Amino acid sequence: MKIGLVRRGHSATGGAEAYLLRFAAEAARIGHEPVLITTSDWPRGRWPHPGLIQIPGRTPAEFASAFAKTSAGCDVVMSLERVPGCDVFRAGDGVHAAWLERRGEFESWWRRAVRRWNPKHGQILRLEREVFNPAQTGWIIANSRMVSDEIARFSPFPADRIQVVYNGFQPFEKWPDRAESRRALGLGDEFCVLFVGSGWERKGLATAMAAIEMTEDACLLVAGRGPADLYRSEKAKFLGPVSDLPRIFAAADVFVLPTWYDPFSNACLEALAAGLPVVTTQANGCAEILTPGVHGSVVDPGDALAIAEQLDFWKKRAAGAGPACRELAAGFSIQRNVTETLAVLERAKSA
Repeated sequence: MKIGLVRRGHSATGGAEAYLLRFAAEAARIGHEPVLITTSDWPRGRWPHPGLIQIPGRTPAEFASAFAKTSAGCDVVMSLERVPGCDVFRAGDGVHAAWLERRGEFESWWRRAVRRWNPKHGQILRLEREVFNPAQTGWIIANSRMVSDEIARFSPFPADRIQVVYNGFQPFEKWPDRAESRRALGLGDEFCVLFVGSGWERKGLATAMAAIEMTEDACLLVAGRGPADLYRSEKAKFLGPVSDLPRIFAAADVFVLPTWYDPFSNACLEALAAGLPVVTTQANGCAEILTPGVHGSVVDPGDALAIAEQLDFWKKRAAGAGPACRELAAGFSIQRNVTETLAVLERAKSA
């Protein structure tokens, strides 16, 4: 098939961009032709396939309008953006209405009031309603049951045209030596908790910081771009954007992601592949695949005490959790994801 893939904008460290590149590479390897439909800020050198169509898109609405006027000549089109008229919409960013609802639980009244007047949210919600209209979109791929349930709650889209396809990841080629990695990071014998990601407020870094303060003989490594000056603790070390992720995974004992909302965290899959138990929240779609006490722990968002209790639980057990965590991660390959996604695209093409 000639497959159109739609994504507005570009981030060098973005999860959606990384997923598109992995999906396109695997689809091309087995004989399909991926075509990227995007904006001018996607670097041409970062798309290694012949098909690249760049259209206007300063705002989500402008991009959706430009997409509607674009003829890519594809057999089927899968969009990662909220654009009406695609054959398949992959809801990798989740449901915006659900995210705003969850976010409101942690915000002050004045921030909620300001957000109501932000035209960006109104624009996204309008596009989301159009995309969730069964007359506008053929199929929806949700990357967790959490997202699938949210689509059903916020829209009339038929359940038999929503397919859950969990994320897939490409394993790291080589894992560094643990002792060398810890020495390079200046770590001693302390229990090392790892947090990876951007968008620190949404991902619950403040909760992780509060939890580490309650955990004896522990430190928190924070990898990713964010306002470090707003998060202060003598037990935290901010690494900034990290290109050598295997090194910090190898150095850690447990991975923490106290997120307010995450459709399905790929960083959690990578942590499991490194043999790290994952402590996260019910607001993370990845929590669905974890067996508590075996692969990690699942708590309520914003509950720092519960996070601290689970970190204490894993202090004596993390070292023995490696085989089970790695085995779980091995079942979520990009090859599996592509196979299941292509099956949805084939159905959409035949409809």
